[in-house]
Amino acid sequence: MQLHKYPILEKIKEPEQLRSLTYKELIELAREIRQLIVRTVSKNGGHLASNLGIVELTLALHRVFKSPEDKIVFDVGHQCYPHKLITGRYKAFHTIRKNGGLSGFPKRSESEHDAFDTGHASTSISAALGMLAAENILGSKHHVIAVIGDGALTGGLAYEALSHAGHLQLPLIVVLNDNKMSISPNVGGLAKHLSRLTMTGSYQRVRSRIDQLIKKIPLFGDRLYNLVVRIKRSIKVLFYPQNFFIEMGFEYVGPIDGHNLPILEDVFDDVKQLGKPVVVHVITRKGRGYNQAERDPSKFHGIGPFSVEDGLVEKSSGSTFTDAFGDSVAKLAGVRSDVVAITAAMEKGTGLSRFHDQFPNRFFDVGIAEAHAVTFAAGLAARGLRPVVAVYSTFMQRSVDSVIHDVALQQLPVVFALDRSGFVPDDGETHQGLFDIALFRSVPNFVLLAPASAKELDLMLSWAVSSGKPCMLRYPKDVCPDEIPVLSSPLIEGQGVFLRQNRASICILFTGSLLHQVEDAANRLSIAGYPCDVYHLRFLKPIDEEHLLSAMEPYKTVVVVEEGVQQGGIGEYLGALLLQKKTNVRFLSIGCPDQFHPQGSRQELLTRNRLDGMGLADRITQFLMPTMKETELRIVGK
Repeated sequence: MQLHKYPILEKIKEPEQLRSLTYKELIELAREIRQLIVRTVSKNGGHLASNLGIVELTLALHRVFKSPEDKIVFDVGHQCYPHKLITGRYKAFHTIRKNGGLSGFPKRSESEHDAFDTGHASTSISAALGMLAAENILGSKHHVIAVIGDGALTGGLAYEALSHAGHLQLPLIVVLNDNKMSISPNVGGLAKHLSRLTMTGSYQRVRSRIDQLIKKIPLFGDRLYNLVVRIKRSIKVLFYPQNFFIEMGFEYVGPIDGHNLPILEDVFDDVKQLGKPVVVHVITRKGRGYNQAERDPSKFHGIGPFSVEDGLVEKSSGSTFTDAFGDSVAKLAGVRSDVVAITAAMEKGTGLSRFHDQFPNRFFDVGIAEAHAVTFAAGLAARGLRPVVAVYSTFMQRSVDSVIHDVALQQLPVVFALDRSGFVPDDGETHQGLFDIALFRSVPNFVLLAPASAKELDLMLSWAVSSGKPCMLRYPKDVCPDEIPVLSSPLIEGQGVFLRQNRASICILFTGSLLHQVEDAANRLSIAGYPCDVYHLRFLKPIDEEHLLSAMEPYKTVVVVEEGVQQGGIGEYLGALLLQKKTNVRFLSIGCPDQFHPQGSRQELLTRNRLDGMGLADRITQFLMPTMKETELRIVGK
């Protein structure tokens, strides 16, 4: 990355330096920021379209407000790249989303300008309101701004926060970044004029005096005041049709052009003085400044490395588990008319595009509303359909109560497809899918499966839909391994299959996503003189305990390897079972340590946590021969 290509940007060390720039320099700075983001994301992958669309808005916010004293909370956080570039991280920007580099999301430990860690949607208004309430208690006068997109506003948490903010009447500033609606010149112009009128200091002073006078009228003051408020809101609704922000107690500004710096700054200067909760509605264009992203913002929302010249994405080396799921669920829907598919704003990411194209009447995208997706699916299942809910593992965390209360308790036949289970490349702590086993194994009436290949995923999905039970399939963001014949064998509930069965003294049990790593470890151990058998669990719940105990009877040492947190995982359960029923067994449980894991490639994350082939072999050898030194252990890796 050539520093001299960005002469203005490379001089910006703190956002306060933006205030000395002319508008001509700011326009050039916006161009430099977009160019650097495109070139960096083309190499590292990441969120592109949303970051290109928010450049001018970010500059305006930092020119008017004084970070870090004033807090800017970005919802989801995937649009924080311009913010990072003007808050002292320009020189490190080439490391974004890489092992040991900058996070692709706001991160408090990374910069004092990152007010709140975000990676999941719809949290910004709640967090910002909490910060503002704290400012009020502490007697501070700093501003707090929540920047939320129209997509994140589909999440229920955002509405809960809006309701509370309207009740508290603290001066929260909510910037609604609307990058899907087009601006109607007439409506937009009228709305801008009326909004700016209500934001002026003179208007607010007169309004405040009138409000106080009305309240002082003996006997009828409070009643009359409430009547005036209702009339005022009714009049506003005439000018702002279907504007629920006003009904919730907010002032409303907009819609305004989110790429017009002077207008943005004027509005933000005004709302700073308002002293009441306000929504500033700005219209931006996703992908602005890069033609390919403007034409297809969905494709360039979150993207892997690509060619800047033509926008072509680098192809993966093989079919992924996401591809396999997409093919399987579409095939199943062609056979069964009762199969419906549901996702939460992740149609392409979960592989459901083919299903949507072939069965549009049986496809539902509920927006960023995972809990609703689960309960909606429960309603479909209650009427006899077979819903398949495709959600990333990390986002499924947001709907645990819905799974328990609305699906499992009623034993409704909903199938959950958890993409990105286990370590997730590049996105860091907020996106790791390491908690689903521990979260959902404890739920009664629930079946949890872990496929190891594309064919086995197909078998498991068909089995789950036909079972009539609440089921969950977890699989990684990874390329599918080559097929092994035993993975095509019929499923028997609660039982797994041997991939190797040579009656060795050691058996390794594993969850499906770690097939490559366990096979590699078994090969290394065999070379080092520790032959192992390998058993693929298939079912993580229920477990046919009698069958498993019988299968493990010949072994002196049993090792369980899982790509999930160890606390509450399958290893803890199996360890207790084996030690209770088979007292002479040596047992080792290997999983993810009790911590949050920063970004890296999946291979880097596995290696870092010693869940790759060499790391597993070393850990098992150390368990078998605890007196061996680290240098001796490394012989296994040769």
